Amino acid sequence: MIKDLNKVSIIDLDTGNINSIINMLKKIGIDSKSYSDPNKAVNSDILIIPGVGSYDYAMSKINKLGWDRIIQDHANKEGHILGICLGMQLLCESSEEGESKGLGLIPGKFKKFDRGESLRKVPHMGWNLVKYRDDFRIKINTEKEQERFYFVHSYRYSHNTNEFICAYTEYEEEFASIIGSNNILGCQFHPEKSHVNGMHFLNSYFNSIIK
Repeated sequence: MIKDLNKVSIIDLDTGNINSIINMLKKIGIDSKSYSDPNKAVNSDILIIPGVGSYDYAMSKINKLGWDRIIQDHANKEGHILGICLGMQLLCESSEEGESKGLGLIPGKFKKFDRGESLRKVPHMGWNLVKYRDDFRIKINTEKEQERFYFVHSYRYSHNTNEFICAYTEYEEEFASIIGSNNILGCQFHPEKSHVNGMHFLNSYFNSIIK
């Protein structure tokens, strides 16, 4: 069981199944609560930004409710932030899906998958492998160097360097399935829908940041 976490807050933007994340965290010994009011999440150890659906809708909720200020303050104080799926995209600067500016906590933007000559299906949906970079700070079990996770997304991370890429996934071409910068991490897959592997990933994530 993971200890020494006083407050894990899940940001409720009405863009995903929050209960799935709460239940998955409970399985690894993490108590968490969801909040739509950002003032209730002040002094959190970790902020989790989940989500599926529209980029612009989610960013409008963040800005309207005042989460942008709370998230930025948390990041400035070196608090940990985990973005899941749409939440990962919101961590960056922009997305071709919408017109809104992102949170800008990780350099880069999101571009829509090109269907390509083989007319690959978009969105990328279903189970796929994740391969971690050797220097990824989360301590992954070496026997599970490649793990399958559940994906549902139409946009992929893009930046002029691979500096912020922590893991890759193949979908006719490699794309970044985990990105990170210091205390900020984003995963394109849904750990809360990825059964044992999702539980293992979240357990590794929380263990990596507990001092």
